[in-house]
Amino acid sequence: MSSFDALIEIVERLRSDQGCPWDRAQTPETMRPYLLEEAHEAIDAIDIGTDEGIKKELGDLLFQIVLIAQMKREDGAFDIQDVAAAISEKMVSRHPHVFDPNHVSTQDEGSVAAWEARKAKERPATTSMLDGVPKSLPSLLRAHRVGEKVSRVGFAWPSIQGVYDKIDEEMAELREAIASGDPTEVEAEYGDLLLSVSSLGRFLGADPETSLRLANQRFESRFRDVEQLAESANVNLHDLDLDGLEELWGQAKALEAQRLSTEEKS
Repeated sequence: MSSFDALIEIVERLRSDQGCPWDRAQTPETMRPYLLEEAHEAIDAIDIGTDEGIKKELGDLLFQIVLIAQMKREDGAFDIQDVAAAISEKMVSRHPHVFDPNHVSTQDEGSVAAWEARKAKERPATTSMLDGVPKSLPSLLRAHRVGEKVSRVGFAWPSIQGVYDKIDEEMAELREAIASGDPTEVEAEYGDLLLSVSSLGRFLGADPETSLRLANQRFESRFRDVEQLAESANVNLHDLDLDGLEELWGQAKALEAQRLSTEEKS
């Protein structure tokens, strides 16, 4: 028996009358937060970069998928084999240049545009190309994905200068909204500014969600250093003014640079 088949049997037993009360009580709807959490933990593991950690978190994510598929099997809808068959069929269909021996390849066969064209053929005629962007995605990532989608039909600035100009325009409108004192207008203009900034990632070749996640990690690491530096100096952070905090922040950045230098040499 393969490891995957063993996992399927484990999930079947957990959901059986002799299984685990918690697993038996779950539904696809109640599993949504756990599925999202495990996906984020898998991303964290990839960021950390240890093979053992990635293996563990992918396993946790796979368990969620098999468990939900088992629920659907019990409903008579489909099972995990149907899930595997559906994605296999989709991948073969979307890569004719790889799997179809009679396919005549073109120069842009593996491009994003070609991929989107093949996906478009699968969509019902009445649907939008934006329907494939999950509404449950984090807002920054969803903004980036929506921007990618519409840019593939030419709805985008032709150069990065257009993005710079749009950011400046939205910043000016946000200042006007702040001056007006209307919180609804401030929220709307702030959202427009963030949406414009997310477009910058396409021109930089940088995913804004990943960029912001890494920036958060850097900030958190530096602030933890600030806390440790303050503790070592027997100083309460609440007693420091901005200049004192900035001084510790500079020391924290220097410590970070030393760590990075050491890691590069090792």
